[in-house]
Parts: sequence; structure tokens; C-alpha cells
Amino acid sequence: MRTVSLRSGARVPALGLGTWGLGEDPGRRPADVRAVRSALDLGYRLIDTAEMYGEGGAEEVVGQALAEAIRTGVLAREDVFVVTKVYPHNASRRGTVEACERSLRRLGLDHVDLYLLHWPGQHPLAHTVAAMRELVGAGRVSHWGVSNFDVDDLRELEEVGGDGPACATNQVYFSMTERGPEFSLLPWLRDRRMPLMAYSPIDQGALAQDDAVAAVAERHGVSAAQVALAWVLSREGAFAIPKAAKEAHQRENLAAASLVLTEDDLADLDEAHPAPRRKQPLAML
Repeated sequence: MRTVSLRSGARVPALGLGTWGLGEDPGRRPADVRAVRSALDLGYRLIDTAEMYGEGGAEEVVGQALAEAIRTGVLAREDVFVVTKVYPHNASRRGTVEACERSLRRLGLDHVDLYLLHWPGQHPLAHTVAAMRELVGAGRVSHWGVSNFDVDDLRELEEVGGDGPACATNQVYFSMTERGPEFSLLPWLRDRRMPLMAYSPIDQGALAQDDAVAAVAERHGVSAAQVALAWVLSREGAFAIPKAAKEAHQRENLAAASLVLTEDDLADLDEAHPAPRRKQPLAML
């Protein structure tokens, strides 16, 4: 698995597992835990979650799966990079710290590797940044970053001292049909060596039914979903966290990380899904 570099220099896998939608139904908890455990068994070492997902339920699912995998020797804690996020309404100076402690309890961990502000909210960014730095200093968070921030939001973050190696990454909706970030956001991030973490890189599965993507997939003998994911991973400065609950899809996604698209492939995909020619509002799910 190739890796990408955060602004701090830390290396993380270019492909991880998203957990949005997990932990919402207590009756499905065992199946959700099995899904995350399956990914860990297959070799996924980047897991993304949030306190918003299932109102903490997804964090509990991830925590249980991690505990089982560590207990059975599948991996050690230091082998896996765990990401979670704070709700904007919790992101005051004190609220961020308290929310992080709740997430750590649900995850069963003494620290998270990356803690993100889920989207810009009502609390001053200066207060959230101060809390993030406090959590790093206390060893409860290794790196911090943001999610769903456009260029104007990131400029504001710089103004309150969130520049330099401190803000590790920006997680946004980015796929072949949601290419808005390519116009100004992705270049801005590249200039600052801040990678873009792409959520919903297969457009919630819709690209698996796309004719142009399917035509490229046929050339390579792979699935359309794999081509869609490989396209995102081919963008300089981007890595991805597709959700996949079924083992077969998890295997497909892992294989997509080594799929190399040709110039002809990329040209055909650009024709079907052209790059933006003007600034577009940042898409959010």
C-alpha cells in the first residue's frame, strides 16, 4: 500500500475505510463490528469515523473491532491510524477536549492519530485550534485537521494560527462526479503540502453504474467502482476513505489502490466527467 505524507511528515496509507452509516442500529452492531474486523483482517490500516456517525455508535463499533484484532494478534495499536471528528457545535475550547475524551472512551483508546473538526461551525476557530493543540500536548491526539473546509475557511484558519505543520489534512467530498475541489481547493492544499482526504470517492456507489467508467473498467478487467477509486487516488495530493461493509467490496477497494490508469483512460474519463472551469460550492454529505 502506497502512503501519503501529512504536513507533519507522518506517513499514512493512501486508502482507508470509512464508517459512515455504521453503529446506527443496535440490532446490527455485531454485523457492523464484523465489517470493520474484516477490513482489519484484510490489511486496512487507516480507519475513519466520527462522533456524528450513529451518535457515537460507529466509534463503539470501531473500538470493539480494534480491541478484538489487537487481542487476537492481527495487529498492534501502533499499526493502525485512527481518525475521528468533533461535531462543530461541540468545538468550543472546553467542548472539543470533552468531546475527544468521550470519543476515546467509545473507541477504547488512549489517543487518536488524527482528530478533525467535522465542518466549520459557530465556535471561533481560534478556540478550536487552541483545544486541538492542548489535546496534542496531552498526548490524546497525535495530529489534528479539518473536514469540509473550502479555501476561504482555510484562509481563516491560517489567520488564527492554524497554518504550518499543525493542520494535517482536510477531508472533503471528492469524486469523479464531484470535482469541484480541483478548481481552487486542491491546488491551494498542494501549495501547502496538505493532503486532501476524499470521502465518498465512488459517489456512494453511483459511479459503479456509470457507462464511461464501465468502459474503462472493461479494458482492465476490473470493476467500475475500482476505476472510480483509482481515479481519485491518481490525483496528486489525494487519498481516500471509501465505506465498504462487505468483504468483497473491501477486497476490490484494496486492489484498486494498485490500479494504474493510462493517459487514454484518464482522457476518456475527463471527457465524460470534465474538470470544473469555475469555482463551485464545496459539496457536502
